[in-house]
Parts: sequence; structure tokens; C-alpha cells
Amino acid sequence: MVVSVIGHGRVGTHLQKALRQAGHEVVWLSGRDFTPDEVRGEVVIIAVRDDAIADVSRHIGNTTALVAHTSGSKPLSTIEQKRRGVFYPMQTFSKEREVEFKEIPLFLESDTDMPLLCQLAESISNNVRELDSENRRKLHLAAVFACNFTNHCYALASQITEEAGVDFSALLPLIDETAQKVHEMSPIEAQTGPAVRMDMSVIERHESMLSGKAKDIYHLISESIYDTVRSKEN
Repeated sequence: MVVSVIGHGRVGTHLQKALRQAGHEVVWLSGRDFTPDEVRGEVVIIAVRDDAIADVSRHIGNTTALVAHTSGSKPLSTIEQKRRGVFYPMQTFSKEREVEFKEIPLFLESDTDMPLLCQLAESISNNVRELDSENRRKLHLAAVFACNFTNHCYALASQITEEAGVDFSALLPLIDETAQKVHEMSPIEAQTGPAVRMDMSVIERHESMLSGKAKDIYHLISESIYDTVRSKEN
């Protein structure tokens, strides 16, 4: 196909590369600097930040192409064109790091062109699923917990290891094993640590070493771990 990808950010960069590698002709446009006449192809993918999607859709104007956005949290109705869709790759992207797009789950939605959207998605991913706007928002929320919040905990851990004079890389085998376990068991079954048994001597000692938001995060997560494990047991 001929596909226009609008957006030079992380999602747009990886998406246009995957489409080219799959044999499609890609017109790659900046989300801030393009004219409607430059938009070509059977499918137009808007890969810009969430709060800019509606503006880009309006700027495209009338078109016979299918127009889709890549957001996990914005509804299908954000697209103003009659032929509209969602093309959501659920993955974390960095421009400097390559990804294997064939393994990335692609969640699709369209009230006009699902077969065409599926055809395009299946050319770049082996994991294509249909999901409506409401449930995609829930999935995006889950992704924030699983990815963004987890990575922030890595950042907090990095600060602590630095204070201890230990390189953060010492934690990598632990991080890798934790991630690998949930391929084989549920997250609740994989949970370990002092909060599972509410070992207050350890928890209070840890909290005495923290301050500010880091201390609040430690306390709230410890309580949540304990309550979640107990509710599963009951």
C-alpha cells in the first residue's frame, strides 16, 4: 500500500520504518509542518501526541483515505474523517533503540474499514487484535502500571544504588528474573518481598531510610501488595 505516516516522534519513527520494511510506500510527514496536498495513500496514520490528534485530523480535511490514530487512550471519535480507525501499537518506544515490530501487539478499531486496517497491521505484526475505545483505554491504563510506573521504580532504585556506591547493573539479573517469571505464573503468584508477609521490622527500617514521595510510594505499594495477596488468599 501507499501509507502516509504523520509524526516524527518515537511511534512515527518506528512505525514508518516497519511499514517500509514490509514493502509499503511510506510518505512520512511532520505533525507540525505538512500540507493536506502532501497526504497520499490508502491509509493515513496520525502518530502524534494525544492532544494534537484532533487538530491534525482537521488539518488533513476531506480525504477518501482511511485515517487512523495510534493512541491507546483517545477514542475512535477523535478522528473527524468518515473513514476512520485506531492503529495502537502497545509498546514503549525510544528512537535510539530498535524493536522487533513483528512481536508488538497491535490493537485496532474501525467502524468503516476493519478489513483494510487488519491487512495493513498483519503485514507488520504477528499479534493483531480488535479492541473498542473503552477497553483500549483500560488496556492503556494497565500499560502505564506495567511499563511507566515500573520504570519510575527503576529510577528510584537507581538513586538508592548510587547512594550505596553500587552500579545499577547489579539489579539487572533481579529485574530480568522478575519479568521472566510472569511469563510462567500470574503476577500475584510471582510476588515476593517483605510486604507479602507484612514484615514490619524490615518495612519500618526501609521507610526510615526514605523521605518525601519515595517514602509515600514505598508505604502505599507495600500496603497494596499485602492487601492484594490477602484478598487472593480469601
